[in-house]
Amino acid sequence: MYRAPVSEIAFTLKQVAGLGEVLAHQHHGEVTDDLVDAILEEAGRFAAEEIAPLNVVGDRQGARLENGTVTMPDGWRDTYRSWIDGGWNALTGTPEFGGQDLPTMLHAAALEMWNSASMAFALGPTLTMGAVEALEKHASKDLQETYLAKLISGEWMGTMNLTEPQAGSDLNALRARAERADDGTYRIFGQKIFITYGEHDFTDNIVHLVLARLPDAPAGTRGISLFLVPKFLVNADGSLGARNDVRCAGVEHKLGIHASPTCTMIYGDNDGAIGWLIGEENRGLACMFTMMNNARLAVGIQGLGVAELATQQALAYALDRRQGRAAGKTGEGMSPIAAHPDIRRTLLDMQAWTQVARAICYANAHAIDMARLAGDEAARTHWSERAATLTPLAKSFATDIGVEVASLGVQVHGGMGFIEETGAAQHYRDARIAPIYEGTNGIQAIDLVTRKLPLSGGEQFRGLIGELSAVAEAASEAGAEFADAGDRLAKALASLSDATEWMLTALADGRQQEALAGATPFLRLFGIAYGGAMLLKGALAGRGDASPDAARRLLLARYFATSRLAETASLKEQVVSAASAVLDYDPLV
Repeated sequence: MYRAPVSEIAFTLKQVAGLGEVLAHQHHGEVTDDLVDAILEEAGRFAAEEIAPLNVVGDRQGARLENGTVTMPDGWRDTYRSWIDGGWNALTGTPEFGGQDLPTMLHAAALEMWNSASMAFALGPTLTMGAVEALEKHASKDLQETYLAKLISGEWMGTMNLTEPQAGSDLNALRARAERADDGTYRIFGQKIFITYGEHDFTDNIVHLVLARLPDAPAGTRGISLFLVPKFLVNADGSLGARNDVRCAGVEHKLGIHASPTCTMIYGDNDGAIGWLIGEENRGLACMFTMMNNARLAVGIQGLGVAELATQQALAYALDRRQGRAAGKTGEGMSPIAAHPDIRRTLLDMQAWTQVARAICYANAHAIDMARLAGDEAARTHWSERAATLTPLAKSFATDIGVEVASLGVQVHGGMGFIEETGAAQHYRDARIAPIYEGTNGIQAIDLVTRKLPLSGGEQFRGLIGELSAVAEAASEAGAEFADAGDRLAKALASLSDATEWMLTALADGRQQEALAGATPFLRLFGIAYGGAMLLKGALAGRGDASPDAARRLLLARYFATSRLAETASLKEQVVSAASAVLDYDPLV
């Protein structure tokens, strides 16, 4: 059974990711350390006691579609009502519409716990929170006043409608159409697929954000508009009116996240679904990216959440399961498999990767908070670029970690891991979607290399490497127990720096194909080097502390330095040397 690692989460927020810097701003002057701890404790309790028991039930029953209506698994609707009654949906919403206006960092921490408890449950609110942010930044005052309070509270839920059968990652191929009506509204026609929580029985209304084209729109992504299309129209007094011309035509049968209804949505069977424009005509993609960027960090946190859950379960199993006799064992009986060196290595790997994912996701949330709080243009630019740089890393690296750690968890369970009875297989099945949706991890690598790496002429990225190098220098000067990890981190960062300069030169020279061929290994190189620095930063924060937690953090930093940081040299070689072979390969021949 899942137990929220509240103390480790609080430590990472405060000592590694920089929560104190966010709380020091006058905007959050009333958010004290005691309040932070209370929120984390209660979020952990809710996750462990109320959401976690739903996980296996949801996996086995799934979301069921009958006559256009989706019924959620047993107990899920009641728990969702408890969720909104507890105010969890409103953590970061604007106070004008009932939100608590808390830092993104706190939301990220709570989201980790909810995803560990049940990724399929947490998915729905995640999309709603993204819809809230899109409406807060881009919608008209009338739309905000009609929809925001209900979405922020969670009384209504939101969705994101991009994908179509012929238009997955390439939105240039989008065909859903919108027609102007005389009353200032629009009529929406088309089909959308893979719509998370597109239909369900949690709430009495669902607010769809839909990308579509107007008849006179320019070609490509420059001609996409964003529309708000509710399941039920809303009367002037806020009550629900007639059913809109939108329906769920199917629910996908998936590898994992069975309780999350992944829907095919049909708009405009009759006279067209009534929609309202968000932002300006033909500028919908910019509005939707607000929601997508929110969702990309949230998906990274899904990888983190599943990794934590898989690690906890594997450790408990390894301590309980007895097999063979560990080297050096005396006395009768078999040893717990946790006593065998290979299992110890595997468990250490799982714990280190999970903490790396946590530090990266929380650092991304910190940059988002700092960009929002920045008081001058230079600071706003710096933190906005930092958030932009870390978003593809958080989304892709943390979701890769989720899959890798869940796979290791199956391995620790042995044959029982391959059997559904233990639950280890579910973690792997659930985690596997995260590297795919909200922009595949390959697309995230392309985004990092072509859009984020060149920010401020590459100085944003160089500055980040400089900050990580300061951690290596501090470790090298902190005594023998830290020095080796510091030296290894410095070498890893040198590899990252070399690969960075190669990438920037290739882009400047117009060798984009070569840069793209090395984008994925570059992102992994970045993640490993960044993760090693964050582990070491956490260990340094506990210097002089004789507690078991401090000793464990130092052990994780040492392990990662000796086992994983060495991979950065070979990853650099993949970046700078493998492009010719990749580009010479023609799968069509």
